[in-house]
Amino acid sequence: MENKQKLSELSEAIGVSGYEAKLAKQVGDLFIDYVDEIKYDALGNLISCKEGAGTNNLKIMLAAHIDEIGLMITDIEDEGFLRFTPVGGVDQRTLVGQEVLVHGEEKYHGIIGAKPPHVQEADERKKAYKMKDLYIDLGLAADKVKKEINVGDIVSFVREFKKLENDRVSGKSIDDRAGVLVLLHTLQELKKLRHQADFYAVATVQEEVGVRGATTSTYGVVPDIGVAVDVSHGIMPGVSDENASELGEGPAVGFGPHVHPQLFNKFEEIAKDLEIPYQVDPSNTPAGTDAYAIQVTRSGIPTALITIPLRYMHTSVETISFKDVKRAGRLLAHFIAEIDADFVEGLKCF
Repeated sequence: MENKQKLSELSEAIGVSGYEAKLAKQVGDLFIDYVDEIKYDALGNLISCKEGAGTNNLKIMLAAHIDEIGLMITDIEDEGFLRFTPVGGVDQRTLVGQEVLVHGEEKYHGIIGAKPPHVQEADERKKAYKMKDLYIDLGLAADKVKKEINVGDIVSFVREFKKLENDRVSGKSIDDRAGVLVLLHTLQELKKLRHQADFYAVATVQEEVGVRGATTSTYGVVPDIGVAVDVSHGIMPGVSDENASELGEGPAVGFGPHVHPQLFNKFEEIAKDLEIPYQVDPSNTPAGTDAYAIQVTRSGIPTALITIPLRYMHTSVETISFKDVKRAGRLLAHFIAEIDADFVEGLKCF
């Protein structure tokens, strides 16, 4: 199965923050042929390890989160309509007309509806819908809804993965299932290379609600180097070029206080040597990715950030260039292959 098809299956899979167990097993099935060990920690992170050839017990950890944003049922109205609250950073303006799956006693398909413009007051038509104005319609009788659905049930979004022109793909939860595919590409590339350090490919949980999985997994692994693999904003209308990267021009290498400068330099060096297209993603804050949790674990971990440019973040039509996924995997594999004890020791001296 080609990796683009694997991304399709990951994109369409369900893994709302806090409910990723089945998806973690699915990712484990992708990694199993390339690693020496797979285990799951108490929070649900998948921690896989490919042993290196060295004897210095060096550890490099790459982390990509598998959870996605979603909804949770908060109320069941007498007519059977379901009210909800977000799980993670959901923009209510994108929800009207969205197809969803409600995970009750069984799984029920539904749609998110709202008061149509034909019956709105004039001032209402000028405003965006608020979360409290929206509801889920399952098409079921009210008594059936109340029997099958409970307050607290999780709701996931439904969207078919699409292959677009120019090697681009679109779907839900590409943030950060694309990062998981980068880890898989890295493992596949490493089969061709010799590396000294033990490599940990970690699929983290609950990133969208506070980088929780990266916090616990990094504490457990205690790597010498940590790299968060995520997505960043792609250039599109209305987004400044200063805050975004171009799709198809290579992965973005993070730069800022959350990134160890010698790791940034190393990624640049490797990319130039191997003629791998790359971009620089400057930021003055580590917020929004697992890089923050990795960096501040225990007494501190030298950390880097590699991202895939993505358009329409936190919608169900997130879009990337698959070329950037493949290039990121190659870059990371060669980075791992070049790390030795002397390099790690040098990270202690800025």
